[in-house]
Amino acid sequence: MQEVADALGVSKQMISKYEKGLSLPNSHKIIKLAQLFSIKVDYFFSQNRVELGEINFRKKASFSLKKQNALKESIKNKLENFLYLENILSIDKKFENPIRDLNISLNGDIIKAAQIIRNEWNMGLSPIHDMIQLFEDHGIIIIEIEEKENKFDGLATFVNNKYPVIVLNKLFVVERKRFSLAHELGHLLLSISPTSLNKEAACNMFASELLLPKQILIEAFGGKRRHISFNELKAMQIKYGLSIKAIIYRLVDVGILNENQHKNFYKKIRANKNAEIKIDQSRFSSTENSSKLETMAYRALSQELISLSKASSLLNKNIDLIRNNLAII
Repeated sequence: MQEVADALGVSKQMISKYEKGLSLPNSHKIIKLAQLFSIKVDYFFSQNRVELGEINFRKKASFSLKKQNALKESIKNKLENFLYLENILSIDKKFENPIRDLNISLNGDIIKAAQIIRNEWNMGLSPIHDMIQLFEDHGIIIIEIEEKENKFDGLATFVNNKYPVIVLNKLFVVERKRFSLAHELGHLLLSISPTSLNKEAACNMFASELLLPKQILIEAFGGKRRHISFNELKAMQIKYGLSIKAIIYRLVDVGILNENQHKNFYKKIRANKNAEIKIDQSRFSSTENSSKLETMAYRALSQELISLSKASSLLNKNIDLIRNNLAII
């Protein structure tokens, strides 16, 4: 509060009055506040406030409470823009959870859940080429934020007890983004018994099975193996969009490799920096970026439902750039 007061040139007591609605900042101070928190002035006049449900926040311990709260407000602001556009475009895609009645108490239930999702969403055993598109097609809102310090992985929640939302760090490599998406989907969909399973471990297992089904692994690698070549792992990474480290973990999980082999793998790459760089390289072709908000904004603009300045505010982009991108048909 003192930092904000110093930036605005007022007392800490005045900031408290702003917060409680006992006093209103003038336009000059509102602009300063917007600059201070890196938001548009419109934020302070928004009427369509959203309420975040229980949040599963995956972060590093050093990601401070102050930054968490700032991130929550940024997410709320982006969601308000998203819901505003859906409303004026009369988009009302109802979300259905295909495994809402499946109680998860055993590892086998997690595998079954991932298989049901694949069947219900018509994926079969094929690789998922664009997860963000798939999730959005099934009514899940994807919000991307840029956390440059690499201390935030992702979160999942329901907004206004209705809209499922997954928030991702846009700066992650594509394989990590894909695993985060699948993990957060687990948080949204799985009804996990708290006494039988660790929720984070359960969501990791769900993500692994969703991205790379056990049946595919067995068909590709066979039974128990003493050695697996780098080319086999690379081919699987390129096709299914999992990191090589995640594929190795999957191979242990299904019994193709054992724990000692897993430990030896990490010993070898820790002893050889070049090998670790090679292993960690991103190879999947998709970028996994959401364009739905931008698409809706341009649609609303072309239908004259919003102005250029409103589109600029919603997308946080320069008006001239939006004008240049607006096709005239």
